[in-house]
Amino acid sequence: MAASPSPLTTHVLNTATGVPGANMALRLYRQEPNTDVWHLVTSGLTNEDGRCPGLITKQMFTSGVYKIHFETGQYWASMGETPFYPYVEIVFAISNPDQKYHIPLLLSRFSYSTYRGS
Repeated sequence: MAASPSPLTTHVLNTATGVPGANMALRLYRQEPNTDVWHLVTSGLTNEDGRCPGLITKQMFTSGVYKIHFETGQYWASMGETPFYPYVEIVFAISNPDQKYHIPLLLSRFSYSTYRGS
């Protein structure tokens, strides 16, 4: 039996070269609402397509504030490039955990952007 797909997905695209951001370490955190402390949910590595499947199970995905911490400095250094951003953190709020959320990271050495995808 196949595992159910994660309700939260991400994709890293190296916009400088037009290829997926493969082998980038990342961590998913959830903020404790009463203390504002961040709790590690999971960590992973992007695959050859720049994706990190299985970030969180549907059962663990609840309303709240989350962040994905991308190790962009390590990524650029692994390619012999000097990173400008040592990491990127994308913070987002989940109000309806029954929906699917896609958080892409479009990345070059000197800029990045994101949006809510589907």
